[in-house]
Amino acid sequence: MTNLSAELREGTKKAHTMAENMGFVRCFLRGVVEKQSYRKLVANFYFIYGAMEEELDRYKDHPVVSTVYFPELYRRASLETDLAYYYGPTWRDQISLTEGGQTYVDRVRQVAHTQPELLVSHSYTRYIGDLSGGQILKGIAQRAMNLNDGQGTAFYEFPEIPDEKGFKARYRQSVDQAPLEDAMIARIVQEANDAFGLNMVMFKELEGNLIKAIGQMLFNSLTTRTRRGSTELATAE
Repeated sequence: MTNLSAELREGTKKAHTMAENMGFVRCFLRGVVEKQSYRKLVANFYFIYGAMEEELDRYKDHPVVSTVYFPELYRRASLETDLAYYYGPTWRDQISLTEGGQTYVDRVRQVAHTQPELLVSHSYTRYIGDLSGGQILKGIAQRAMNLNDGQGTAFYEFPEIPDEKGFKARYRQSVDQAPLEDAMIARIVQEANDAFGLNMVMFKELEGNLIKAIGQMLFNSLTTRTRRGSTELATAE
């Protein structure tokens, strides 16, 4: 037994808080969601989860990686469903990675090929976060983008995990069975912090798109009001 799950939880608290304070995330949590920026995030996630899940499959028999091998967590199929909603049937031809998204994918591939143990860091960072806040984020997305139930939010659904709290406990127990020395535990925690950093780079990219979109919406609103005012004035004269 190790204390890896506790080390990950405690060792990533600061990075987790920093990620939550990114402008894009803060806007999202406050219900300010711009669909173009959000669907770009979904596209990035499709490539990132695709890479991570391919590598988890590849190393599923590895003594350490096997402790986080839970295909019921996989998000690629749900992301395909969401991309079809946001982009339409030709979504595969329309999506691409941002620069930050590409860096993230490259890192997942690199650690898998050099130190597969570090896939634990990426699994923990993404999936535990998805399970912890998924339903809250789903509700925010639905309200902010006027989505009908189930449309564009498949990413947040875990149909094979009816008891999310119980599953997280099982996940942590499994992780603590990984045969690891203290030095590798510290390395895994550092990689988890780096994973949060990679997420923050993506959020920063999308933050710029969000600000532009909100600015354009405000400009359009002001322009419409100005035109309406001019028309009313002309009518009055």
